[in-house]
Order: sequence, then structure tokens, then C-alpha cells
Amino acid sequence: MTDPLQPVLVLLAIAVLAVVVFRLLRLPPMLGYLLAGVVIGPHALGWIPDSEETRHLAEFGVVFLMFSIGLEFSLPKLVTMKHIVFGFGTSQVVITILFVMGVAWALDLDWRVGLALGGALAMSSTAIVIKMLSERLESNTPHGRQVIGVLLFQDLAVIPLMIMIPALASTVESDTTDYTTMFTVAILKASAVLALILYFGQRLMRPWFHLVARQRSSELFVLNVLLITLGLAWLTELAGLSLALGAFLAGMLISETEYRYQVEDDIKPFRDILLGLFFITIGMLLDMQVVIQNFAWVAIILFALIIFKIFLIAGLSRLFGADSRVATRTAMNLAHGGEFGFVLLAQAGAIGLVGNDILQPVLAAMVLSMFFAPFMIEYSEQVIKRIYGSEWMQQAMQITTIAAQTMAEQDHVIICGYGRSGQNMSRILEQESVPFIALDLDPRRIHEAAGAGESVVYGDAARREVLIAAGLMRAKVLVVSYDDTVSALKILHHVRTVRPDLSVVVRTRDESDIDLLKEAGATEVVAEIMEGSLMLASHVLMFADMSTGRILRRIRETREQRYSLFRGFYHGSSDDLDENNEHLYPRLLTVTIIPGAAAIDKTLEELDLSGLSVEVTAVRRRNIRGLLPTGETRLESGDVVVLKGTQENLAAAEIRLMQG
Repeated sequence: MTDPLQPVLVLLAIAVLAVVVFRLLRLPPMLGYLLAGVVIGPHALGWIPDSEETRHLAEFGVVFLMFSIGLEFSLPKLVTMKHIVFGFGTSQVVITILFVMGVAWALDLDWRVGLALGGALAMSSTAIVIKMLSERLESNTPHGRQVIGVLLFQDLAVIPLMIMIPALASTVESDTTDYTTMFTVAILKASAVLALILYFGQRLMRPWFHLVARQRSSELFVLNVLLITLGLAWLTELAGLSLALGAFLAGMLISETEYRYQVEDDIKPFRDILLGLFFITIGMLLDMQVVIQNFAWVAIILFALIIFKIFLIAGLSRLFGADSRVATRTAMNLAHGGEFGFVLLAQAGAIGLVGNDILQPVLAAMVLSMFFAPFMIEYSEQVIKRIYGSEWMQQAMQITTIAAQTMAEQDHVIICGYGRSGQNMSRILEQESVPFIALDLDPRRIHEAAGAGESVVYGDAARREVLIAAGLMRAKVLVVSYDDTVSALKILHHVRTVRPDLSVVVRTRDESDIDLLKEAGATEVVAEIMEGSLMLASHVLMFADMSTGRILRRIRETREQRYSLFRGFYHGSSDDLDENNEHLYPRLLTVTIIPGAAAIDKTLEELDLSGLSVEVTAVRRRNIRGLLPTGETRLESGDVVVLKGTQENLAAAEIRLMQG
């Protein structure tokens, strides 16, 4: 009798090993899961049998993946990207399916097989692409926006495809040609279930979550999320649809509440673990003997998939207004298979729509394309440079943008980095009417801040030409507001070479790099740990009945001695605690009032956002930024509202502005 714990232990051990090895190689762990599944599967070492229990594990992985997609689903986001999502994205998926159906017809295969394979091959890996775009700070670039729009439509297209594939299989089994009836029944059934869940779900979800949250139990909160996710998945399966569809609906309903961020954090460990097991089970489907026997077909499918997607996506990108460089980058980011392709392929194989002789070569080609995907994305810039020459034009445009914004500034402050420290400093400078320009490399932060009218531009402060464009020769002070000694040293080198008389203030974490930064040319170095210690000491001395003048004198003397009293600090285990309560800190959020939003023609007093502990710090209308909006300020379509509050309260405020 087989020990039921053995397969689970093998899966966990292989999962841990795969993640460690592939992280060391700086490759996506997903590829490690796929390779591990190939090795331990029934077609290789045979450590894990192809059993019902194993397939259930894979299905749960898909459930939580679809739940996460639903959780990130946003109607306002769709509205702002509708041309890319429903134009570019629809064209890419439909043309790919039609092309594969044409190839299937040429090879004398059933059109239903072509449709299922076309749907699978049309997908690209959301997990790989989004992760690499974020790491490379390209999410808000022209090609990044196109890539995200296409991926968003692919994620949405999975839903109808997962409904259609079982209907296609039923027509195969019944050998009927009444396809219209089959599809009509499937669509009507799906529509009825969706309408019921969405109608009652929207009315019950928020009050139910309020009730659960009031119990102040994190255990109960997580149990409630699991209950809703698996419960709706079970209901949709009971209706003859898929588990994944119910999970998507659960995520979409929760995304409309103010608890979406907390849910996302709580569910992430379950999602990542089960998704890893899903990719292992997908790897287990791959029969290497069949692949070797059909190696020529695998190579042809792989080559055709990548080349076809590159030409199709690049062409569509150009059609939707992108230049050649952006189009090529977009194509290289999407020219591979995806995790949802595996979902569709596994579903088509499980119900007998696609035979094993076709399934295996296609599956192998998709797996190999995902192995190549990180390298294609990583080296896309070098390819662009070889094809189109250097990127001097794009860089020149970036420099011109920075220079245009700072052209009229004189005796201003250059803030390198627009994180918390940079933003706090900019507000003080703004209150004192001191002009400044901030440079940052986070596209999302720049988008939010620029939308609120802040003086911040995209640019790498460690580059000499960027600093000169920001007005280095006319600046009064330069501040390095982020903690990165290597980058700070580069900036100091450029300043010392071009403008040695300029005052430079540098932030660092502790006292270890003060001397190095001073020698490199920093006028002053502020060590945040030491400043915190000084503030603590000043409060203690005040409660110890010491006079304010004496305290200030002591603090000044300590600073003049360059914090020498703190150089002998004994390190303890609590020095570097993680910021587990990050979501409790106030932050800023810009919300664009789109047509049809509930807040249109309402005053801030009527909206009562203060009741949600959210402050409206600014309202920008037609490029005029109102710094001090009042309760009588009436919102209009197109206004940009800047909100301040905790993460959870901001989500609630955004819902009130958009939906009432």
C-alpha cells in the first residue's frame, strides 16, 4: 500500500529545490517547477503517479491564479486602456486562433482541435512578463503599457475559452453538427450563473466582509476568503462551468470592496504554493520519449510560434500607433506560451478533444518557449540597438523633457529620488516657495505624482547628462534622498567634476559610509538611524527636566562631532525588523474622475471622505492644481483628486468616488 504522504513530500522537496536553483540562476521559478515536473513525472522517473489527487492539486493552483486575476480586475483600468485591451488584445487572440485553425485545416485536422490549440497558443505568460517589466521599471513605458493591455485581454479571454472547450468536446462525443445549439446552451448557462452571482454577490459581499472584519481575527479573515473563493468555484462547477470561473468571480467581487489589498496579501502564500504545484503537474504531462520521437515537429511548432507571434504582435503594435522600436519590444515580450495556455491545453486533453500525439509536441513547444522568454525579454534592448541603431534619439527626448521643465528655474533644489524622504522634503520646500525638480526611476510613482501636479520627472540621477538637464549649473542645492551609497558616489563624482561649488546633502542609513561620502564631496551626510537616536535622546532629556536650550546645545555638539558618541553602538536582534505594518502608514493616491463616476457634481462635503479617515490634499482640473480644496469644492468629470490615508481607507474612498 502506497504511503499517501510520500507524493506530497516529493512534491514539496522538488518545489523547494527548483525555487532555490532557479533563483540562484536568476530565472523565473516557474521554469524550475516545469522542469521538475518533467523529471519526476510518470513519463520519466515516475516518482509521482498521474493520479486524480495530483490533478486536484493542479486544479487548486488554477483556482487561486484566477482568483488573483479577478482581484486585480478593475473597470476604471479597462476604460483607460480600452483601445489596447479590446483593440490590440482582441486582434492578437482572434488572429492567432484563426491562423492555427487554418493550419489545422491544412493538416486535415478537425476545426475544433484547431480552435482549442489556437486559444492555448494565443496566450503569453503573465507571471514571467509582469515580473520582468516590474524589475526593469518598464511597466509605464510605451511598450510596457501595450504588453500589459494585451495580457489583460488574454486573461479575460480565458473565461469564454474555458466555457467553449467543454462544449466543443460534447459535440465530438455526440457527433452532431448542431454547434449553434451547443454554444447557445453553454453561453446561456454561463450568463445565468454570472448574473446570479454578480447580482447577489455585490449586495452581500461588502456587508459580510464588514461583519467578519469587525471580529478582528486574522485567522477568521483568511478562512472567510478561502470559503468565498472555493465556495463560488464549487457553485460554478455545479452549474457545469469551471472551478476557475467561480474563483475569478470571487476575486472580482472582493476587488470592489475596501478589503482587496488585505485579501491580496493574505492569499498570496496559498496562491504561489499551489500555483507552483500546478506547474509541476503540467511538467508531468510532458512525455520526453514522445517529444524525442517527434523532435522535428516540436522544433517546427516552437519556431513557428515565436516567429509568428513576433511578426503578428509587432505588426498590430505598429497598426495601433507605436513606432518600430516599441513594436519590436512589445513583440519580444509576448512571443512565447503562457500558463493559461497550459490550463486550456490540459483541459482539452483531459476531455479527449486533443489527442496525445498532438498534445505532446505542442506542450513541449510551449514549455520551451517559456524557457526562452526571460532571455528574449532581457536581451530585447540589445536586439533593438542592433536592428535600429543606438537609442540616442529616445535618450535625447528624455533629456529634452527634463531640460524643458527646468529651463526657467534658478537657484532651485535638485532632489534625487522621490520616495518618502524626497516627498516629505518637497512639501516643506513647496511651503517655503523654494523651487525644486525631483528625479526618480519608478514609473508608477512618477505617473501618480505628475498626475497630481508635482514637479517630478523620469530620469536616472546617476547620469551626468540627466543632472545637467535638471539644471545642475543653476541649482542651489542637490539632495540624494535615497539610501544607495554606490549611486550617491556616482552623483557626487559628476557634481565634483561639473559643479564643485554646489552644496550636496546625502542621506545614508547609518554612520558606516559617512567618511566615504564626505571624501567624495558631500557637504553634509545625514544618517537616519543616528538622527532617530538623537530625537529619542532629546525627548528623554526633556522628560528628565533638562532645559530646552541645553538639550539643543547637546544635540548640536553631537552633530558637530559627527555622531561620534554613537559609533560604538552594540547591534542587537531587533535592529532590522521588517515593516510588517506597512499598510498602516498614510500614503497618497491619485484618482481620475472618469465619465459616469458617482462623484461627479458632488461636493467634497457631500462625499464625506473624512468619515473614511481620508484627506483630500489636492484637486487638479485642466492643469490647474488646487492646493487647498474645501468642502464646497464640486468635482467634475476629468478631475484628478489626490487622496491621503492608509491603504485600506484609500481603497474605500476610491470606491465611494467611483461607485457611490
